Amino acid sequence: MTNVRKISTKIIYSLTALTLVSGCFDDTTEIKTHMAQVQATTTNYIDPMPEVNPFNHIAYSADDLRSPFVLPRPEAIQQKMQQMAGCLSPDTNRRKQPLEKYALSDLTMRGTLGDASMLWALLEASDLSLHRVALGNYLGLYNGRITQVSAKTVKIIELAPDGAGCWVEREATLNIVQSEESNK
Repeated sequence: MTNVRKISTKIIYSLTALTLVSGCFDDTTEIKTHMAQVQATTTNYIDPMPEVNPFNHIAYSADDLRSPFVLPRPEAIQQKMQQMAGCLSPDTNRRKQPLEKYALSDLTMRGTLGDASMLWALLEASDLSLHRVALGNYLGLYNGRITQVSAKTVKIIELAPDGAGCWVEREATLNIVQSEESNK
């Protein structure tokens, strides 16, 4: 019985191998015709390479200057302090006022209150809050101080940094703007 089993196993393996080998024939005409059709309908055009701009080398000219990663010499610090001694500077000990968090472009003059002895300006901030300010109040991002309040304008002197460690005074004016509702 074992011989019969061995023979039947060999026959099954042989038939399986014959079936697998019969699937490997060399009829690839369908694939070849499809490839020929695809190649005939497509173009082989490739866009030209973009023009490469030439690289302009810039020579590094700060070799003789102090490295920004090294502490300056004490003499240089002393010299800078002497240069800045006569400069204008804002009062850093002064308590900030509420309108100093808004840029002047975010503030609008809406009117005035007061009499001949004291005149307050009404300023509207970009968040639509209304503030009463008077002569000497501070506003704006650049330490702006109100120098004059009139019925139509508020004059301000700001201290803006000049880039060299000092501060420069510059004048600004807020003019009264009527709201759209009052114009109707």
